Amino acid sequence: MMPSWMLRAVRASSGLRGRLIGTFVVVMVLGAAAAAWAGVQQSTASLIRSHTDSAAAELISRVTQASPSVRYPPRQDSLDQLRNAVGVNSLVSFDDHISRSGFFASGWESVPPDLRSAITTQERSDEARVSMQRVESDGAPWLVIGTPVMITSPGGQRTASGIEVYAAYDLTGVDEQVDALVRNAATTTALVLPVAVLLAILASRSVLRPVARLRATAQSLASGDLTARSESAGVDELAQLTRTVNEMAESLQSSMESMAQMEEGSRRFAADVSHELRTPLSTLTAAVEVLHDVLARADYADLSDEDARESAELAFHETQRLVTLVEDIMEVARFDAGTTRLRRETVDVAEVAQECVSIRGWSDDVRITRVPESSASERTSTVCADRARLDVILANLIGNAVTHGDAPVHVEISTRDGGVSVAVIDSGPGIPPNDLPFVFTRFYKTDASRTRTHGSGLGLAIARENAIVHGGTLTAQNRDDGGAEFTLWLPVNVPDASETPKEDLP
Repeated sequence: MMPSWMLRAVRASSGLRGRLIGTFVVVMVLGAAAAAWAGVQQSTASLIRSHTDSAAAELISRVTQASPSVRYPPRQDSLDQLRNAVGVNSLVSFDDHISRSGFFASGWESVPPDLRSAITTQERSDEARVSMQRVESDGAPWLVIGTPVMITSPGGQRTASGIEVYAAYDLTGVDEQVDALVRNAATTTALVLPVAVLLAILASRSVLRPVARLRATAQSLASGDLTARSESAGVDELAQLTRTVNEMAESLQSSMESMAQMEEGSRRFAADVSHELRTPLSTLTAAVEVLHDVLARADYADLSDEDARESAELAFHETQRLVTLVEDIMEVARFDAGTTRLRRETVDVAEVAQECVSIRGWSDDVRITRVPESSASERTSTVCADRARLDVILANLIGNAVTHGDAPVHVEISTRDGGVSVAVIDSGPGIPPNDLPFVFTRFYKTDASRTRTHGSGLGLAIARENAIVHGGTLTAQNRDDGGAEFTLWLPVNVPDASETPKEDLP
């Protein structure tokens, strides 16, 4: 019986280890069973052959010794004499006379017809051969052997005497020996099983140890440790696989380092450029504002002065747009560098949305509702968030709906899933299906049919990044009844993620 620790080891094995152990055990057990069965078959055949040969030789010897003293033609006493010489469990016959004992007490009924036919056939030849047949009697196995008695003339010619001799030998002992061989073979096979399991476990450990190292290396690489490597030894397939994985890790590390350097360079470049543009843009903005105010107060009548006024208006608006673009690029750079700082406070999302709409002059086009309606004292839309960044999110979403959709724009505020949800829904044609997956991509702009103003393509991307740093989500979809819907969800509780920035950007 298999030891309990081996059973636990087998049960604990799964996957490749289990298949290896199972295959190894099956092969060993089948091999042991095949060898044992072949041994049993060979031993059984050899044992039966030896017993039958011994019985046949014994019968021939006794008949040869006793037949010269038998008077021919034999009388009943001569048949009895020959039967006694052959031994118990024998039968001797001549014509209608028969002498029998033991196994043949019932007479010819105990002699197999095929065996007697073979003996009768030999009586018509000049050769006498022993014939035998295995039979069952009362559930016991017997070997019945028959042979004719031949007479040799003075001239050496052999003729059949007409005397038939039969002897029966009990094979119970032989069958018991065969059964013992089978039991020994089964026992040997059973003993092989625990040994096979032990050897399989040891073999699987040696085979799977490199695989385990490769798995650990792959897990380290997946977790971000690009320096992880596996020790390679030998020249087999697993060693070749290990070297290939190490080469792949080297290539991956090199590529990731290059990409990280390029990404860091890009972020630093954007931050540096934005920083360097700040001072001249501030000066330019101040100068353009002064020029705009001067031209707005003056009363010019000629066309050239009107052109100057339009140029000043254009310069003023484009300068403001450039300033906004630089600020947006710096904000994106902060998100990429992980330096975004949150100044959390308890704010009412509905109040922030109302202020955002009122300050920007969107009150005629925007409708703000609470779903379901609730009293102001219940404060169902209260969250812990950065008020300024929440205003940026709402301004981008509502401004996008006002600019690119049609009025009225509905802002529906509700509570769900442990947070506050803000749905901004416009009345326009919706977002083109091909553009919907990319609306939060930086610098991405939809087709001209939906665009009535020129934007940088950073507003929605910044809104989504601000939602993420708050632990929330921002999604976009088209409504079945028309119009685009942007849904902001913010958790009521402060997320556990650390808000400590990596480094400060200008």
